[in-house]
Amino acid sequence: MNETETKPKTGNSITKTLGNYSFILIFLVILIAFLLINGGATTWSGVMNILRHSAVVGVLAFGMGLVIITGGIDLSVGSMLSLIGGLSVVVFNATNSPIITLIFALGAGIFCGLINGVFVGLAKMPAFIVTLSTMLIYRSIAQYYLRTLGQSIYNMDGTLSSYDAFYGFGQAKWLTVPVVGLVLIAITAIMVYVSTMTKFGKTVFAVGSNEKAAQLAGINVKRTRVLVFVITGLLCGLSSFLWLGMNGSVDPATIGKSYEMYAIAAVVIGGISMSGGKGRLLGVLFGAMSYTIIDKIIASLGFDALINDTIKGSILLIAVFVQIVVPAIREKIRKPKTI
Repeated sequence: MNETETKPKTGNSITKTLGNYSFILIFLVILIAFLLINGGATTWSGVMNILRHSAVVGVLAFGMGLVIITGGIDLSVGSMLSLIGGLSVVVFNATNSPIITLIFALGAGIFCGLINGVFVGLAKMPAFIVTLSTMLIYRSIAQYYLRTLGQSIYNMDGTLSSYDAFYGFGQAKWLTVPVVGLVLIAITAIMVYVSTMTKFGKTVFAVGSNEKAAQLAGINVKRTRVLVFVITGLLCGLSSFLWLGMNGSVDPATIGKSYEMYAIAAVVIGGISMSGGKGRLLGVLFGAMSYTIIDKIIASLGFDALINDTIKGSILLIAVFVQIVVPAIREKIRKPKTI
């Protein structure tokens, strides 16, 4: 047998591995850029705050990642955060119980996600239209209910006996690591396990790769789509709880604004294909942290806050462009020329 036929293609293997985990390289490059720009002002606490500030969007992004893998999208996550967060404040003020508040937030998230899932999965309506509609509905309800309460903002009652413990949870650290950041890491571990080691995770990728083939293989596509949106809602509920612990109040007019874009950006930077069926949920963690660092770089460079979203939007546009164009160019180069 020819030696060249049996020799392993080490170079190709390394290149493939780097391609599969490019989100780690991107994160490191952005982190190094931030450290260089920030210079001596960077502290260990500041670096750990990257994890803290990534927690809410990061948890949201894992739900968005699942939806995008199935070939869909969820534009309602920011408004869902607003509605669930506001109502959770009401529940906490009425019960003085962080546990009941958490249970309510998770339950409300499941309900909101189920609404999206039923319309997309069972009624087979386009996910873009459904979630664009619920994006308007959820925020509108949050603002309307606040007005019926005669308040300008959902504010947790600081006189309640459980307030300090709840708010303290959002500020707490364990061995210098923010607790909310540890929650994000725990969610990362769970989602990576679900997506790689469970039958459900395999069905999610199968539906996103080829829906018709998935149906022929006996996969219940409708149920999978519904469950994906339900999980997204559940994670929105958890994000709302984390937000309350970190901030203690909810302004339904501003909270979650553009968070759907930030979540999508975290997913794309994390290497998940917008066309569905490809990617690793582990990348979402690094994508979320990368986007947080980009935000800090913009602040460090002293740009006007009004131009912030212009820069972030441009980065998202470039990331999607690269994701689509680079593989096309690579495929064109590999394709043998015909005479």
